[in-house]
Amino acid sequence: MTQTADTTSLIVIDDHPLFRKGVAQLVAMDPGLRLIGEASNGRDGVELAQQLDPDLILLDLNMKGMGGIATLRALRDAGCGARIIILTVSDHPDDIVAAIRAGADGYLLKDMEPEALLDALAAAIAGRVAISDNLGGLLAAALRAETQAAGRSLSALTERERSILRCLATGLSNKLIARDLEIAEGTVKVHIKNLLKKLNFRSRVEAAVWAVEQGMRS
Repeated sequence: MTQTADTTSLIVIDDHPLFRKGVAQLVAMDPGLRLIGEASNGRDGVELAQQLDPDLILLDLNMKGMGGIATLRALRDAGCGARIIILTVSDHPDDIVAAIRAGADGYLLKDMEPEALLDALAAAIAGRVAISDNLGGLLAAALRAETQAAGRSLSALTERERSILRCLATGLSNKLIARDLEIAEGTVKVHIKNLLKKLNFRSRVEAAVWAVEQGMRS
């Protein structure tokens, strides 16, 4: 990736030229961000991400042709390790859940204030969950209903897995979890994979939101 100690590289994938221009102007406000590419559709966006290997990708949800969810899956299937944030106008719970399960690291609305958006991107870069404040409750409600139906329970986890889940709930990255628990970062990844499987979650973001609902955030 092209992240340095000073800057985080990003690309934007959105089929609206004016919005892409707005993102470019927003990024220019933050010396820690550097826009390195733009794409007007999903297919070009996947190719661009493979060519440029950005640290962060801002992805629209509703695009002509290859939509945002399909693009997101294609990026993850191609091994894209960037933080991918959905930036959209849709606040529908089904869209939020679908995006998180497809591998998004965050879900933000386009009507956010510029400063709030930059703060959310900073959180995402640091490895924390980036979800618009008014959307977190919608995602939590969807997971709550699913939990009741699936019988999901913390009792399935080991004590170490619970500790790591608690760290996820507070928004810590793998590196910070490893430091706090004094274990290897690779070990953290293994534990997260295991706890996601036990709880039947497809992403750490789902697990983090659910853990907050369980009162695990200190």
